[in-house]
Amino acid sequence: MKNVSMKKVIVVGGGPAGLMAADVLCSAGVEVHLYDAMPSVGRKFLLAGKGGLNLTHSEPVDIFASRYGARRPQIETVLQGFDGPQVREWAKTLGVDTFVGTSGRVFPSDLKAAPLLRAWLHRLRHPATGAGVQFHMRHRWTGWSAEDASSTHLTFDTPNGPLQTKADAVVLALGGGSWARLGSNGAWVPWLQAQGVAVAPLLPTNCGFDAKGGWSEHFSSRFAGQPFKSVAIEFTNAHGVSFHRKGEFVATAGGVEGSLIYAASSLLRDEIIQHGEATFCLDLLPDHSLEKVLAEVRHPRGSRSLSSHLKSRLNLDGIKAAMLHELLTKEQINQPDVLAAMIKALPIALLAARPLDEAISSAGGVLFEALDPHLMLEQLPGVFCAGEMLDWEAPTGGYLLTACLASGRQAGLGAFDSLGMARA
Repeated sequence: MKNVSMKKVIVVGGGPAGLMAADVLCSAGVEVHLYDAMPSVGRKFLLAGKGGLNLTHSEPVDIFASRYGARRPQIETVLQGFDGPQVREWAKTLGVDTFVGTSGRVFPSDLKAAPLLRAWLHRLRHPATGAGVQFHMRHRWTGWSAEDASSTHLTFDTPNGPLQTKADAVVLALGGGSWARLGSNGAWVPWLQAQGVAVAPLLPTNCGFDAKGGWSEHFSSRFAGQPFKSVAIEFTNAHGVSFHRKGEFVATAGGVEGSLIYAASSLLRDEIIQHGEATFCLDLLPDHSLEKVLAEVRHPRGSRSLSSHLKSRLNLDGIKAAMLHELLTKEQINQPDVLAAMIKALPIALLAARPLDEAISSAGGVLFEALDPHLMLEQLPGVFCAGEMLDWEAPTGGYLLTACLASGRQAGLGAFDSLGMARA
């Protein structure tokens, strides 16, 4: 058997999962070639960090694992090798200290993504020992060679024309289908399906929605882009699964988006797919009981308008009051019992998720049932998959990035083990 230094692994995709796989392999002394269609790596990583890079979450492991829903068993196994605390330790090895925010989310001390990415790329290019990762940018993967049946013989479109190259193992970390302009366009789906790999359709998650019938021109022109603050939403799907949380979200020109909507997006999306629409209840005053709201609505208002009365008694105005006028008839608004009930549970009907390319992340992808425990494709020996191209989803809050890093590590270790060499 030849020495491990002569082994070659191709990594396709320069996001967090691909970079982590390359890191693991390079650290083991493997010759690593990373290919990406974009001019530079980590583009989605950098954009996600614009408002402060959320690396992971500090909550207990059991709660953390529960964020992955139906795919908890598979992702929990992946996280056993690289969980939240280990993400923080990894960042520290790159010279980046982290802190826990008030929400429990973990951020770099400077909140920025670029310094961490620069340090990471420097280590990949200039490791302490051995050769660094060789980066091939503007190389778009186009599938497998028609001239060689090997699953590790790949083809690429490059600035210098078509390229064929072969390796001892391959790690695919091609992303899902969101933010195509940054490289994740889902073009790989039919290529893997043609090889007999089971792939679930890519769907938007952590996404906005279009409201049934949209908003009126008056509401849209005045309130699109404005937030509903200190509200709560409640939703129960046809199978009895419930969601209830307090937070905030934003009105769009024809619907809703924002953190509270994203948190419920998978339930809302699936309900729309199965039943054509989904309706959640909006509590405009979650800190007030229905009895309190009803008493204040019924309170004599004298010559004051209803709008002035609601503002004075309940501090309810702006976009909250406008939404009541948007969805209720004049008769309903002028009935205190009905108005109070709607303030506490205003039905918002949604008709469609926004397009996949607008979503923060995507659901669907390569089924775990098509992979072995090392994330190698059963149909394609020597080919491993990692990151968002796998069939899982999670809310924002560091869960997406942690699972991408962890799966990249597991795929990298799997690829190394497939080379037939013992780990150091």
